[in-house]
Amino acid sequence: MTIQWNEMIVPDACALRASEIRDLLKVAERPEITSFAGGVPDPDLFPLSDFHDMFDGLTRDETAGRRSLQYSISEGLPGLRQWIADDLAKSGATRDIDNILITCGAQQALDMIARLLLEPGREIVLEKPSYLGAMQAFSMRRPSYVGINMDEDGPIIAELDAAFANGARIAYLAPDFQNPTGRSYSLDRRMAVLETARKYGAVIIEDAAYCKLSYEGETLPSLLALDEAGSNPDAGCVIQLGTFSKTLAPALRIGWVTAPRPVIRQLVLMKQAGDLHVSTINQEIALRAARKLFPAHIETLRDAYRAKRDAMLGAMDEFMPDDVSYSRPRGGMFVWLTLPDNIDARALLVEAMEVARVAFVPGQAFFCDQSGRNTARFSFATEKPERIRAGIERLADLIRRKDNQ
Repeated sequence: MTIQWNEMIVPDACALRASEIRDLLKVAERPEITSFAGGVPDPDLFPLSDFHDMFDGLTRDETAGRRSLQYSISEGLPGLRQWIADDLAKSGATRDIDNILITCGAQQALDMIARLLLEPGREIVLEKPSYLGAMQAFSMRRPSYVGINMDEDGPIIAELDAAFANGARIAYLAPDFQNPTGRSYSLDRRMAVLETARKYGAVIIEDAAYCKLSYEGETLPSLLALDEAGSNPDAGCVIQLGTFSKTLAPALRIGWVTAPRPVIRQLVLMKQAGDLHVSTINQEIALRAARKLFPAHIETLRDAYRAKRDAMLGAMDEFMPDDVSYSRPRGGMFVWLTLPDNIDARALLVEAMEVARVAFVPGQAFFCDQSGRNTARFSFATEKPERIRAGIERLADLIRRKDNQ
């Protein structure tokens, strides 16, 4: 008898949908395309020679080398967790290593948090728009999404309050240089978010993937740092996700969760039931790299990405039609465009790749309610400033012609 696989696969798995971004990257990698699509670091900025020396040094040290090739504890290397705890303390978030779990990138952290907190029908609050990868991780648990709008200071507090008042108790938020909009919360809005969460006993999942990529202005404290109850290792309402993917190298797959100890203890059990632990050798290299390269390498990244951001915003200021608006991020990797109402970003992308030789990500994929058809995400991270300028000029010309049709 032939197996009917569609009947065998459980509903949770069937809830998954292909990533519009991952599919786009396959086409956008063509050399003739100026790609503003992938939200990935510039490979030219990877500290390759330093990694060569660190891998070589680790494997030549017999004791450390053999240890790095062995199984390790599920929580993650104590030295790496201590480095993360010390780094968090510099920004005002005092946590112990028992509040930290190392994960296979922040994406695994999202998946584990989803399996820990979500179930079919349980409500989770998302920004509109929000990170597509988070929605993919959450969707496998088949929750009910509650989208809230944002302004330039962060989420609209009245909408967050209403969502919690109606029963939601979990919110996924990105206060610093959000993917996809590049927006950041003001200090007052951060405080208001926490006050609202405490009012209802709600959990905040804080995505801090881009927090170190700040290019101007004051560095504001994270929600984790502002959560006063978090000084108690067993308390607090914030679960923060961090990663080295944007600052060292994505292929290391080193992320982490910082959370109250009851949460970490449960996640450790899930880790043991899943992949046991993150690659030991990659954790060893990440620790050596962080100790050796930070903070100088962070400054190198900031200088390079600041120049790329300025090139993109300068080109948009010069070439984009007046009825196109866009964010002006103070950090991160993204600029968010809002096109005229008569332009569908998905349809524009087809012409943009064929005519203007430019790729971007249509914004509708980032909305839990599938709105935002006239929006788009642009990443400035991987292209050179001169290619950014030329690509934006070609795309602006196409938009102007379509706008006049």
